[in-house]
Amino acid sequence: MLRGLNKYGFRAKGVLLLFALILFFNCTRKAEIAENLDISSLPRQVGDTIFATQSDNGSVVMRMEAPRMEKYEEESLSYELFPAGFDVFSYNDGLLETQIHAKQAKHTTWKNGKEQWAVYGDVEINNFIKGEKMLTDTLYWDRFEHKIYTDCFVKMSAPRGYLQGYGMESDEMARNAIILRPFDSFTRVGSDSLIGIYVDTVNIIGPPKPKTPAATDLKIKDKE
Repeated sequence: MLRGLNKYGFRAKGVLLLFALILFFNCTRKAEIAENLDISSLPRQVGDTIFATQSDNGSVVMRMEAPRMEKYEEESLSYELFPAGFDVFSYNDGLLETQIHAKQAKHTTWKNGKEQWAVYGDVEINNFIKGEKMLTDTLYWDRFEHKIYTDCFVKMSAPRGYLQGYGMESDEMARNAIILRPFDSFTRVGSDSLIGIYVDTVNIIGPPKPKTPAATDLKIKDKE
């Protein structure tokens, strides 16, 4: 009987020793990982299904949607990343006028108060009221100056023509976009009733009504 107790007692001690060794090595491994982990590289805040609106006198003038947001903080700045897509919608008198869509976005705020919005990756800018569409790789938004701009290659189409070139500046509603260095572009001119017919299918209430944009839809810098 005593031999049996000693036998099982030794086995129990062996199991406890093995468990202690496993626990020791696991804790040691976790300690090594913790020492090599850069806490500053981890997001301070994470949010899913982001939705925000901006209103003026009770009417929505802008809304933003993103599947995910990650906020990071550094010594001199903080920034929010939107790695899974980003959409901004701007309204004019209750009508959806402009949409900006991109694969990713970044909002950076410096300690001195300066900030910058940047969207990148297949950026698409639509002005539904004028029927204009722009495609580029990277776009910046200055919310204090109320303008958008880029130095990248831009393609722009509208009912009255097509432009492409490098660099673009516009108000934030994409109403008066200017291609800074255009090439191989064309603009339709004349009063032909078949030219410039555009239907805003986004804001239709009732039967569609065709409308002709103004002749100044497409602009080339330093040219009429």
